[in-house]
Parts: sequence; C-alpha cells; structure tokens
Amino acid sequence: MKDDLKYMRRAISLAKRGAGWVNPNPMVGAVLVKDGHVAGEGFHEFFGGNHAEVNALHGVPTELSEGSTLYVTLEPCAHEGKTPPCVKLLAAKKIARVVVGMADPNPLVNGQGIALLQSAGIRVEVGLLEPEVRQLNEVFIKYIVTKQPFVLLKSAMTLDGKIATVTNASRWITGESSRKMVHLMRQNLSAVMIGVNTVIFDDPLLNIRMKGIWKNPLKVIADTHCRISPEARVLINDPQLTIIATTELADQQKIKQIERMGAQVLICPLKKNKVDLGFVMHSLGCIGIDSIMIEGGSTLAFSALHERIVDKVICFIAPKILGGATAPTAVGGTGIEKMEDAISLKNLRMRKVGEDVMVTGWIE
Repeated sequence: MKDDLKYMRRAISLAKRGAGWVNPNPMVGAVLVKDGHVAGEGFHEFFGGNHAEVNALHGVPTELSEGSTLYVTLEPCAHEGKTPPCVKLLAAKKIARVVVGMADPNPLVNGQGIALLQSAGIRVEVGLLEPEVRQLNEVFIKYIVTKQPFVLLKSAMTLDGKIATVTNASRWITGESSRKMVHLMRQNLSAVMIGVNTVIFDDPLLNIRMKGIWKNPLKVIADTHCRISPEARVLINDPQLTIIATTELADQQKIKQIERMGAQVLICPLKKNKVDLGFVMHSLGCIGIDSIMIEGGSTLAFSALHERIVDKVICFIAPKILGGATAPTAVGGTGIEKMEDAISLKNLRMRKVGEDVMVTGWIE
C-alpha cells in the first residue's frame, strides 16, 4: 500500500504539468511499474494530444509491460474520441493491474473503462487518493457534468478589506509573489472576467506577463451599457481574445465599432438592470470554456456571489491599511441584509505568499 501511494502521488504530480494546456480535458498522469521499478510514465500534455496512459507506455515493449501495474489518476477511456480508447492499449500490453485515482465522471466513460479492463482479465482498484484527484480536476468535473464553467472569484485586498484607495488607485495592493501567482492562475483557467468599471479605472491587459511560453486567457468584460473605451488596452492589444458581455441598453453604433476592432459582443438579457451572469456562463460553456476567474471589481463580485455562480474563492490579503469610507471593498453591490443569508465558505485553507496571506475556500 505504501508503494501504491508513492506511485499515485507521482502520477498526480505528473498530471499537474498539463495545467492550462489540456482544457477542457482533465489533467491525467500515469506511472507504469514492473517489479518495483518505474518502466514508464507520462501525462496528458495538451488538448487533442495523447492520453497519459499512451505516453507512459510509449516505447515500452510488451515483454516489459506484461504483468506490470499502471497507476493512473483517472479511469482510462473506453470510447473513441480524438484518440483511440486507452483500455484496448492496456489489454494489448498485457498489464496485470490498474490502480485508478477516481472513476471518470464523463458520461461517455463513467465506469465503462473499468468494466472493459476487468473483462479483459485486468485487476482494477479504484479510489486511491481520490480526494486529491478530485481537487486536481475540480474544473473538469463540474464542466463535464453540467456544461457550465467552473467559476473562481479572486480578490486582492488590504487588511481592512479595501481593493483601492479613495481615489481608486490600486497598484499595487499585493506583492510581486501574489501577482505572479495570479498570472499562473490565468494560465490554468480558460478565461478571466472583470466589470467595465475596472477597465475604466485600471485599464488592465489581463494577459500573462512572465518568462516562458504561456497561453493567454479569453477576456470577458461585463458591460451593461457598453461603456468600454475603444482605447482600452484589452481591445487594442488582444481584441480577438476579448468578449464584451452587454445588453440591449448598449448603443448599437458602439457595438459595431467594437466588432470592427475584432472583439466579440455577447448580447445578454437584463437581470436587475445588469448583465445576466448566468446567461454569460451558459454561453461560455456552450463554446467550450470550462473555467473562468472573476478578477474584479466589487460590483461584479457581489453579483456573481448573489447569483450563485461562484464555486471557489481565493483572496490575497496584503499587510496594509488604507481606510476611507468611500474606498471600494472586495465585495460591493447592494449587500446582504440578514446574517443568516451570508454566503458561507467551507474547507478554508491559508498560506503565506511573500508578505501576503492567501485564503482559499469553496462556496457551501
């Protein structure tokens, strides 16, 4: 059992290397072990590429794989997709035992891969380190079951809860280490979303500015009246990766101007005189966007929480105090009147990131 845990942890570690590159597929890692020695390992590297099992077995002769154990974080697929079913390869390679982190929630698989392996005479064990595997693929699990994006609400605030000064200055509340982590989060998720006020006051790029090769996220701007300036950097620098979510209240000429720049415009229903965020999430899910990080501002944050579209919250708290009754807080909007109606978080986790504190929680 000790060795099983070791090899599954290695498979999880390998799976994480696919973060941001495999969406909307799951992150999967695999380790092939024969007589106590690793004979091969691999992970799902990019969307449409070989599955982890195929990469782990690549170049491994059948005489070496015969009688071996394969540790894989997610149930091997049994259906023909962009790649052939993995269960056929495992049977052909005469693998004796497969240890699976969790069954695949994809309705096209969901136990069929396990059943086919067992029918081929392969011993299958399911559920090793399942909580860790579930957290690893929380985005995939929600998206494959509901076809709705996994929504992360991220905020950066001072110790007294402010996200900007009384003059709306916000650079920089948190330290460099926290800002680097946010860039990694942008890489790992498919889209980022902000409200138009954040565009007006901060004019952010919403891209990834680190060394190396990265995949910039889709940028979604919630803008009920289409107030965004054509000079906004998200439109000037990356219009093809920008969606303006607006409503029938927007000026039609402004919409045409934005579309001519190369950005997309999504006309949404009104909900309490604002963009219907549930409609936005449904629309994004329909085009294969499996995850989105809401980065600001405070009005959008409250709307997202109030409409119950948020799955997870990450808050970076800087050791600074700004004060000011009119300085914006992390969550604004109309607020909640009764304490019993407060939005609760579960499974809270805290860690230091540079000089800041990062708090993570999941919505009840």
